[in-house]
Amino acid sequence: MDLSERVPSPGSANPSAPSRPEPVLLSPPDVGPLEESYLIRALRSGWVAPLGPEVDAFEREVATRAGTAHAVALSSGTAALHLGLLGLGAGPGRTVVVPTLTFVATVNAVVYTGAEPVFVDCEPGTGNVDVPLLAALLDELRAAGRDVAAVVPVDMFGACVDYTRLAPVCAGAGVPVLEDAAEALGATHDGRPAGSFGRAGVFSFNGNKIITTSGGGMLVTDDGDLADRCRYLSTQARQPVPHYEHTEVGYNYRLSNLLAAVGRAQLRRLDRMLARRRELRERYAKLFATAPGVRLLAESDPGANCWLTTIVVDPATAGWQAADLAAHLGTARIETRPVWKPMHLQPAFAGTPGAITGAAERLFADGLTLPSGSGLTEAQAGRVLDAVASFLAARA
Repeated sequence: MDLSERVPSPGSANPSAPSRPEPVLLSPPDVGPLEESYLIRALRSGWVAPLGPEVDAFEREVATRAGTAHAVALSSGTAALHLGLLGLGAGPGRTVVVPTLTFVATVNAVVYTGAEPVFVDCEPGTGNVDVPLLAALLDELRAAGRDVAAVVPVDMFGACVDYTRLAPVCAGAGVPVLEDAAEALGATHDGRPAGSFGRAGVFSFNGNKIITTSGGGMLVTDDGDLADRCRYLSTQARQPVPHYEHTEVGYNYRLSNLLAAVGRAQLRRLDRMLARRRELRERYAKLFATAPGVRLLAESDPGANCWLTTIVVDPATAGWQAADLAAHLGTARIETRPVWKPMHLQPAFAGTPGAITGAAERLFADGLTLPSGSGLTEAQAGRVLDAVASFLAARA
């Protein structure tokens, strides 16, 4: 079912037909009067063109939240990944290790640089990088004479990678880490904020993320030279002279001042939005606690930001499949989504090398993300929970 389909307006359909409920979406933007006031203020300031005081302030505030010295506001998380990789020296003849279980942007950014991606599989409990497998892969790449520019771990669905184990592995191999924390703003690992691990971290402010600027992203880092390099490349690599002088190819990747204003308002509400998503996750956990063969992905991680609550179903034990629940909720106009389709199964990356165990494929087959947006009303949350409960009751 296409949940983007609009409900007909009164009078446009048979008046005797029952009205269809509004769809419940997975993670829609959670915006309101505060965002409106910040946007209007930015408009009235005259800083409508890209860059301006809202961008500067947003960078400072995100850097503070991430516990880093620098932040560079960009047009998307993908742009931040691209520039971060370029700053780490990724390019033709070099290799970048990325998870196979991720959104395509992680791999696309590698390809943009001309480097070759190599995939690594995940651990079943969290969907995050399998660290022992990564260690063995780095050894194999080194033995084969491959020049590895970076490792890009992804904090899956808002739960941080186990950086306590991953950081020493990459440091021992002499490979820098670019943390893809696109889904993980507000999450922590061992008390440390997502985005602060490795040489740099990346956030996304797309419409479905924890906070949104409509579209946008941020690179955060303690490395001032890296931040300066990314900022320079993001503004068409313009030289600091009165005329337009360019000695290398740059990109139009900066975030606009208006969108930064929205982001600043969202950041003020971040803790409340995180609390709401955690509350929803806890209600799902209680509902599924007595369902045989069902678990929550990364359920034991207290630092997860609960961006998308994801269940994993063992069909042999449960007696049903994740797709069965998705179909049931779809009939009630409740949006769900499978876990990311692994990159090594994507036609665009057929033949890409990697260390594959099958863990990501099993999560793709058995995983399902459920409505988790902080803007869900109690009525909407009740609809979802009631629909799940009715499905489980019918199969008890």
